Amino acid sequence: MKIHKEGFNTIGIVFTFLAILNGVVHFYVPYIVVEVLVGIVSLAFFYVIVQFFRVPKRIRFTDPNLVISPADGVVVVIEEVEEPEYFKDKRLQVSIFMSPFNVHINWFPVGGVVNYFKYHAGKYLVAYHPKSSTENERTTVVVKRNDGVEVLFRQIAGAVARRVVAYPKVNDIAVQAMPFGFIKFGSRVDIFLPLGTKVNVQLKQKVTGSITTIAELPVK
Repeated sequence: MKIHKEGFNTIGIVFTFLAILNGVVHFYVPYIVVEVLVGIVSLAFFYVIVQFFRVPKRIRFTDPNLVISPADGVVVVIEEVEEPEYFKDKRLQVSIFMSPFNVHINWFPVGGVVNYFKYHAGKYLVAYHPKSSTENERTTVVVKRNDGVEVLFRQIAGAVARRVVAYPKVNDIAVQAMPFGFIKFGSRVDIFLPLGTKVNVQLKQKVTGSITTIAELPVK
């Protein structure tokens, strides 16, 4: 199993902690049942952490007319909203909630040129909270396609996820369905699309990053 680079430090820290814990139990706790129980729980916990940082083998799906899911998870929002940071007008928002058991790599939903990037420090409200999109720690990325259409997507940290990582810089080339970042331990990704976009997913639908078609952009 391939491990994402964002997981190396975390996995190393968890392994060291669990090794010390099990060593202390082995030498200082005189009950074999306790030692076995701690060992089993430690192995299970370590497995979960390693799984969280896994890099799946996937055949990427690309189509310049489509918006591809930027994350694994469940669709929790489909609504028309005011986007206050970049567009400052009404957009169609689609949000994907990522549980701790999902793959946490994020992929470019469209291809083009990175027109805007900004990191925002913030709170750690639960990802379902209506204000998490504007008050939590987050990154905002805008990609301008070859036809001039701009798509904004935002990584949002949550109550458990307390670190978002995004690699794009302004003027970078965004390749559709290629990784652009990572969110540690669950949260969500918001996508803001032009009004008139045809949405191909439904609320509570499970989606797969770099594969599921989220929407079809209107033809200019």
